Amino acid sequence: MTAKRLTGVARKLRGDMTDAERRLWSHLRASQLDGFKFTRQLPIGDFVVDFACRSARIAIELDGGQHANSATDNNRTAIIEAHGYRVIRFWNNDVLQNTDGVLTAIQEELNLAHNRT
Repeated sequence: MTAKRLTGVARKLRGDMTDAERRLWSHLRASQLDGFKFTRQLPIGDFVVDFACRSARIAIELDGGQHANSATDNNRTAIIEAHGYRVIRFWNNDVLQNTDGVLTAIQEELNLAHNRT
């Protein structure tokens, strides 16, 4: 898929965020999480990830039940990681019901990434 087409897809996805994406974005936007800047719906390779922190090279994917043990998701993760990002995944339910736990897990990943640099 071309970069221009992915930009259009990302723009559409930003307008059609799920409840879980909206909830997490309200905590990630404006560098609220330890001063790390996140973007939403970022094209990486041939995919658009839900959220990414470019400086820490972390991509966050939120998944619904249709993603359980998905070979497609495993392939997608491998390709995104080949572009230098660490992919972390959360279930939509976790974001909605345990937002603090999800944020703690993201902070731990950010700290690990920061310590690697």
